Amino acid sequence: MPASVAQGVVQGVDLLAIAPPLWLALAAIAILIADPFLRRRRPLDYASLASVLVGLGFVVALAVGQDRRTFCVPPGLARGGPAPCSYVVDDFTLLFQGLVLLAAVVVLLMATPEVHASRLPPGEFHFLLLASVTGALTLAASRDLISLVVSLEVVSLPVFALTALRRYDGRASEAGLKMFLVSVVSTAVMLFGISLVYGVTGAVHLERIALVLADAAVPQTIEATVGPARPLVGAVGIMLVLAGFGFKVAAVPFHFWAPDTYQGAPLPVAAFLSVVSKAAGFAGLVLVLVVGFWPYGGAWGPLLAVIAAVTMSLGNLVALRQRHAVRLLAWSSIAQSGYMLAPLGAALTVAGGGAGGDAGAAPVLRDAAVFLDAAGATVAYVAIYAAMNLGAFAVVAAVARHRPRNNLEDYRGLARTNPLLGVALAFFLACLAGLPPGLAGLFAKIVVFRAAVSGSLSWLAIVMAINTAIGLYYYLAWAGLAFAGRRERDEVWRPVGVEDTPVPPTVGIAIGVAAAATIVISVAPELVLHVTPLAVAATG
Repeated sequence: MPASVAQGVVQGVDLLAIAPPLWLALAAIAILIADPFLRRRRPLDYASLASVLVGLGFVVALAVGQDRRTFCVPPGLARGGPAPCSYVVDDFTLLFQGLVLLAAVVVLLMATPEVHASRLPPGEFHFLLLASVTGALTLAASRDLISLVVSLEVVSLPVFALTALRRYDGRASEAGLKMFLVSVVSTAVMLFGISLVYGVTGAVHLERIALVLADAAVPQTIEATVGPARPLVGAVGIMLVLAGFGFKVAAVPFHFWAPDTYQGAPLPVAAFLSVVSKAAGFAGLVLVLVVGFWPYGGAWGPLLAVIAAVTMSLGNLVALRQRHAVRLLAWSSIAQSGYMLAPLGAALTVAGGGAGGDAGAAPVLRDAAVFLDAAGATVAYVAIYAAMNLGAFAVVAAVARHRPRNNLEDYRGLARTNPLLGVALAFFLACLAGLPPGLAGLFAKIVVFRAAVSGSLSWLAIVMAINTAIGLYYYLAWAGLAFAGRRERDEVWRPVGVEDTPVPPTVGIAIGVAAAATIVISVAPELVLHVTPLAVAATG
């Protein structure tokens, strides 16, 4: 090995760049170690919440500076062009890291009374939650396939245990096992796809993969080994990787684990799954598509458009028949995944047809920048959805303390006995439906509609319009129950809130934080609409 290369192998690590996930990982370990030595477990709640807030402070500190890159390939080992890096802190990374940490704050506030009322082990709960958050923070900054897969598993594995943490509840164990089995299969499929992509490109860094797929830098050894089959093998590998991410974001046909898991898990964990886990999945999906696999947009674009249409349609249609609050939110979350996928599927038409590639193979595009607007629409929708959905789950958590069945009928008359809860529920549901005064949800719908129209996918825009109308029905029906009175056939009826204990302060704060975030986005949507999502190096 040349001396210059040997010197380049030993690199410094930018500790500030990796500070948010590093801090959360250390905090999780410290909480797990301290747990057996504490007689009272309440300090663990404060320590966990404080750790997340400190991590948020690191993200703010990174936001005021320039982009940072670390864990890079030594210049002497880079095969032409700029040296790719495995960990990049840019606007995309900071937006997702801030979103994940704010969501974790709301989940921890919701979880404080649940942990103690449900006899959950506090040390294990906070350790697993912080570990999963650490994986989500790392995933948003990962720029190679190995880091992405490892980060995604660090997000998922603790969630299996969190879902089944109520050991005395058979439904929780079943939900955790179902999620685990489906996740194992999806991860195996993803790893097989990654192996094919690596075999075709000889690279794991997303920027380098894009260069090779676009035929800008094809290693001669790979060309000689794979030959004319290279485009087809690459397309198959990309499809398998997308199938793995389809499970993480609960897209059809990889969605069936979500309703049972949401219902069986503790409510704070269900909220965590619906927002943090989903946001991590979409962060990884956007990264691999827009940074790494954009040259094969002709292969995955139409597929994503069809999956988006089927996902939102199935989610909304099944949600119409739900009478359980958490299952309705679960199917609604599946439908929302369809809206988030739509801009990525619509971007292909803007890009135009293929510009190269072998005959009969997937078209190879030459312009990566065309996907940036689509990625921005998806990122904006994820951020807006997170605030709205967390608020709805927080209200459900407050009501579930007094009505454990958590059926929709249990919300009848909620606004009469607890006006703040009733108004908050109606506000968050209006946001999810895209109706005023929930302007945040309206902006989110406009963004994805604009992406579909710009992509000349009129059929997808029509499907989205129909599904929006379906969503209006069940969201407004649920909100209407909160303001409804007694029915004539109700012999015994007691609205929730009468003679019940007050809403726990931390749950009330969680509702307030989610409402404040939603209102801020409603007033200043440019906070998420105009963030440059990615700096794609492999353009042209």
